[in-house]
Order: sequence, then C-alpha cells, then structure tokens
Amino acid sequence: MKKFVIPALLLTLLSGCGTPPGGGSQAPVQNNSRATSSAKVHTELAGMYYERSQLGIALGEIAAALQADRNYAPAYNVRGLIHMALREDKEAEEDFKQSLQLEKGDSDAHNNYGWFLCQRDRAKESIPHFMAALKNPLYTTPERAYLNAGVCSQKAGQLKDAEEFLQRALLVQPGNPQALLALAELGFANGDYLAAKKYFATYVERSEELTAGQLWLAVRIERKLGDRNAAASYAVQLRKRYPEARETQLMMQGE
Repeated sequence: MKKFVIPALLLTLLSGCGTPPGGGSQAPVQNNSRATSSAKVHTELAGMYYERSQLGIALGEIAAALQADRNYAPAYNVRGLIHMALREDKEAEEDFKQSLQLEKGDSDAHNNYGWFLCQRDRAKESIPHFMAALKNPLYTTPERAYLNAGVCSQKAGQLKDAEEFLQRALLVQPGNPQALLALAELGFANGDYLAAKKYFATYVERSEELTAGQLWLAVRIERKLGDRNAAASYAVQLRKRYPEARETQLMMQGE
C-alpha cells in the first residue's frame, strides 16, 4: 500500500496505564499515584493536539507529563510520534525505545515503533514489533498491527506474508477499508487482476471519495483486464478531479 494516514488510522496513541515510579524516588505511594494521574492527563492532551497537528503544543503537554512522572511510558510513546511527524528521527527512535524499556509489553508502542521503522525504509526491522504487539491478548486493536504488518511486508518484498497479514486484518475487522485497498494493490502487484478488482470494488463501496492514486490504480486494473469502458470511466474521474496530479500525468503519457 503506497499511502497511509498514520495518526487516526493505524495508531492507538495511549495505553492508559501508568508505569513504576522512578528508581530514586522516595515519594509516598499516594503522591506517585497523583503524579502518574497528572502525567496521564497531560499525555492524553498531547495526543489530542498531535492529531490536530498542533505539534508545538503537544510537545509542551508531554514536557508537563514527564515533569509529573518521568517514567510514564505512554508519554515517550506519544512524543516519539510527534518527533516522527517533525522528521526528527533520532529523537523519535530514542523515545520509542525508552517507552518500550519502561513498558516492554506495550502493544501500542510496539505498533508505533514498527510503523516508524517501516516508514524509514527499515521494513524488515518493523515486522517483529508488530508481532510483539499481537502477542498481547489484551490488545484492543490487533487489526491495526496486522494491517501495518501486511503493508510493511509488501514493502519488504515479502508478498506471501503481506497477503496473510492483510487477510487476518479482515478477519478481525471485516470490511476494513484500508486492508481491502492494500489487498487490491497487492493483487495488482502480483498480477492477480481479478482479485485486485474484487477488493477494489469492495473498497469503493466503503469510501466517500477516491484519491488520485486510487483512481489510477483502478484505471490500471481495468486496462489489464481489458475492460475499456470501466477504464475510461475511472480515467474521466481522474482527469476531472485531479487534473494536475502526478497520476493524471502518468495516465496521459500512456504509462
């Protein structure tokens, strides 16, 4: 799958559970609980600002969270996402690793770190993190890890594994549009154009508007199947909606 919206689609930002207090802290248990509660609130606010792309404010909330409890693992997880969005890769990786060091079984942190690695052309390194996320029987959104594992396996050239992971995503969440689109792209890459058309058609039923990339995929699928009318219909939509898009230029050039 070529494009993915990370924040809302693939990531559960917060695990909602605290972490042990700092090693040198002598504060009473009640104060530690209060500090962790404060860290949780600030981290949740940071997640909200992150989703709104207000990254500076989000970083400020994370700073407040870590001031309250420097060992609150989800704060590092969310800060890793913020640094990732800012293309501050060294800082992002350090934060994801710190989150997992504090809470090694956190499925959300494994999923997010895996996606980071995949997006930084380290797809093979990402798969074990998705698998680690899925080992947790209490993980509430396993379809996200399966979806990411499928997308990243395809990116790594592991097409058989990619299909298996994407099919599992559909088993967990039938009709998942991102999994359907990923399977359509995978089918096209594998030369299985009938499967690509089937998955794409089901995806269209669950989509409000197609992007230029998706319309271009549809044009190519129909061309391969020899359906000129369907290809022409998608081509008209692509030219009309996205006249300046790269995909439109590729289509006009006959590629």
